[in-house]
Amino acid sequence: MLLEGKTAVVYGGSGAIGGATARAFAREGARVFLAGRTAETLEQVVKDIGEAGGRADFDLVDVLDQPAVERHARSVVERAGAIDIALTAVGFVHVQGPPFAELSLEDFERPIAAYTRANFITAKAVAPHMAAKGRGVILTLSTPGARISGSGFLGFGTTCGAIEAFSRLLAGELGGQGIRVVCLRPDAIPEALPVSHARRVFEGFARRYDTTIEAMLETKATTGTLLGRLPRLDEVADYAAFVASDRAGAITGAIANLTCGSLVD
Repeated sequence: MLLEGKTAVVYGGSGAIGGATARAFAREGARVFLAGRTAETLEQVVKDIGEAGGRADFDLVDVLDQPAVERHARSVVERAGAIDIALTAVGFVHVQGPPFAELSLEDFERPIAAYTRANFITAKAVAPHMAAKGRGVILTLSTPGARISGSGFLGFGTTCGAIEAFSRLLAGELGGQGIRVVCLRPDAIPEALPVSHARRVFEGFARRYDTTIEAMLETKATTGTLLGRLPRLDEVADYAAFVASDRAGAITGAIANLTCGSLVD
């Protein structure tokens, strides 16, 4: 198994990508600690992992509360002995759809402040424990909005650009301590809509263009990607497990293109 003997922390472990990745980590042998704000959904992921023969625990943690996140990281080390992998897959509801002329400063700033704060706080909490062992992998999460240009996603596109820049620079900060940093960049994942904040986010676009979210994503999949489809949760999760493993030990400072070709590097 790719992650046998590893300990992984998944922030946002009750979300679609966080939950799928936690299951993949556990399936590959890692002991997984989920952190999030919703006990019911966190419990379900822990139950799924246990029924599949894996090991998982969950804790209620607000990732925007730095002292709480640092206490949680220390408690993980006390329980498991180390933190080898950390994924920040939290989601915050924000506004997409309005063009620049209709976008308020508050709606522009909200995702930038929340996502960059969360990524900084979680990395700050786990990095000292990884450095103490001379190894570790920090995974972040972005979208193609970091690279493409268009109307209706100015705040979140800026956010994703910031996350990717943060990831590259953090790799430089931590590489000498044996810590790798990789940013995962999937496109929209249709199957994630029922269990993530994405539906509320995409509603603004759907209203603006007088369509449904499902029709909007179907058009994007068939005409806007090289593979004629959008990524699946299992593909993103399986890649995360691989890149967190020692088999990907030479990869750091990278942005992983998991878009099915909606964006070409």
